[in-house]
Amino acid sequence: MSDQSTSLQKPKRVAVLVPCFNEEAAIARVVGDFRKALPAAAVYVYDNNSTDRTAAVARDAGAVVRSETRQGKGNVVRRMFADIEADVYVLVDGDATYDAPSAPRMIERLVAERLDMVVGRRVEQSSGAYRLGHRFGNRLLTGFLAAVFGRAFADILSGYRVFSRRFVKSLPVLSDGFEIETELTVHALELALPVAEIDTPYFARPLGSISKLNTWGDGLRILSTIIKLYRTELPLRFFTVIGIVLALLSIGLAVPIFITYFQEGTVPRFPTAILSTGLMILAVLSISSGLVLDTVTRGRREMKLLAYLAQPAIDD
Repeated sequence: MSDQSTSLQKPKRVAVLVPCFNEEAAIARVVGDFRKALPAAAVYVYDNNSTDRTAAVARDAGAVVRSETRQGKGNVVRRMFADIEADVYVLVDGDATYDAPSAPRMIERLVAERLDMVVGRRVEQSSGAYRLGHRFGNRLLTGFLAAVFGRAFADILSGYRVFSRRFVKSLPVLSDGFEIETELTVHALELALPVAEIDTPYFARPLGSISKLNTWGDGLRILSTIIKLYRTELPLRFFTVIGIVLALLSIGLAVPIFITYFQEGTVPRFPTAILSTGLMILAVLSISSGLVLDTVTRGRREMKLLAYLAQPAIDD
């Protein structure tokens, strides 16, 4: 048999990770659906300071329930990735909007093609599943990320993902909240990891379940995260752009001064001349900082890659 067939026959430890905050109305359905779709998998529900019966309902449904006291999805995912040992990780929200029967197909794709992440691209099944503001924000942020890091995904904010152990154990999660999906995507792009995207049904929340998302607040946080990641992962490009802008401003202020000097032999606007000189100095410093930080970033990326390579491959 081929190596691929052999890898598909090897038993894999599969962990379903469900971060939760006040999902009493939906969590039993999520746990039940994933236990049915993945009978051999362990379902972990991490309660994030819920004020309702989320933890009790999840436990009664058959999940392993743990808690994370630091508020925010990023904090929960960080704790999950650190605590849980598995070969394949399925990350899904606890609001019953994602399709559990799609999980085996996503896992099969991950294992068969030896990928490190498979993203469930959301295909809405009802008009109420996906708010217009969130759809627009997702397209805007996806386009921005594609322009900066290269296009690999159509839905970077999907909360439904399957990971290899290599991916999970090499990712130093820094996000606190819902911008975690952006960080997961950038980690794959910056290390050029093998990834894929699969269409999955996306449903409206069940009755009694309330969304915690804020269209403008979360959108601004995610955009801020992308800009920060742009600065830290591509510092030479980031600071070079700033340097060029400052240099053009400096030149724009200096041209009239030089024209006056050559025509009249005087420099009547000393404050403008000083400002122009200062802007040019800042431009040079900005580009120099980008060069230095680019070297630092390269070393940090190499350390992440070494951490990634230290983990066994998906079929080992």
